[in-house]
Amino acid sequence: MEGRRKQPRSPGQVLALLGLAVLAALLVAAMSGSVGLSPRVLLGEWPSPLAWQVWWQLRLPRLLLAALVGAMLAGSGAAMQGLFRNPLADPTLLGLASGAGLAVALWIVLLGGAGSSLGLYGQFLAGFLGALGVCVLVFALGQRQHGQEALFTLLLAGLAINTLAGAMGGVMAFIASDEQLRQLSLWGMGSLSHALWSATLGALIGIPPALWWLLRCARGLDLLQLGELTAHGAGLDAPRLKRHVVVATALGVGLCVALAGIIGFLGLLVPHCLRLWLGPGHRLLLPASMLGGALLLIVADTLARTLASPAEVPVGLLTSLLGGPYFLWLLLKRRARC
Repeated sequence: MEGRRKQPRSPGQVLALLGLAVLAALLVAAMSGSVGLSPRVLLGEWPSPLAWQVWWQLRLPRLLLAALVGAMLAGSGAAMQGLFRNPLADPTLLGLASGAGLAVALWIVLLGGAGSSLGLYGQFLAGFLGALGVCVLVFALGQRQHGQEALFTLLLAGLAINTLAGAMGGVMAFIASDEQLRQLSLWGMGSLSHALWSATLGALIGIPPALWWLLRCARGLDLLQLGELTAHGAGLDAPRLKRHVVVATALGVGLCVALAGIIGFLGLLVPHCLRLWLGPGHRLLLPASMLGGALLLIVADTLARTLASPAEVPVGLLTSLLGGPYFLWLLLKRRARC
């Protein structure tokens, strides 16, 4: 049965199809919202200053941020699945999101971030520094291990950090005021509502290099699927590959979590589905996952802006509502085969 599964005719066709889908989603998303914009407006015929302000100051930076964050989360998810040789691994496995969440909680509750003059930018900086601190800690713990022992150490370190950061975040929520608690809750559910140019420019500067770094690891990830001994015989420096994947993931995902909060399941769902369709080859899977992640987050954010307009649904809730039932369906399907 596995040999009869239809495969795409070429990687170029797959990527072109996903790219066209992303462009179509961007066009629909640009026109959708509390203030509708027609294609004529998007092509430059501005009927009013309001349309220009909505497009340039609000909608365009938000669409760019959604595409970048979606691409980073899904691309790093595909890389982590290849690194750990586990199709259910995701970018939060090392505790990056938990570390960022704890740093944001400390900023809001203990440092008065809700009323600080730095405001939202201090929150972004705290989230990024929290994820970066977790990355440094994980590397320090696994520095002297090699092979499977190093991966096992990274997993244990991520589990410990997730547990500890979750507990400390709970303490922060317990002592927070009502205003601080609401801010923490909204950030933890994930949202692109703060996507102004100041935030999007940070993503435009930081995320593309991380994506490019992951794409350069594609061949090494393919060799790693053969086992570390075989990959070493083929000339792969496995420890160096692991460092590159983890650092690129940490920097990119840390920036995503800092800018958009915790968006669940996207980094697990997209590469998992595409792996079932395209196979395990990372030279196609990585760019396809990046395009697929951008597509899914653009669609989810458009729904978040329009379902309860003029109010807004946290986009992390929508991705979790999609991912949870999907994996339950996979589990039931697998049990039915047994």
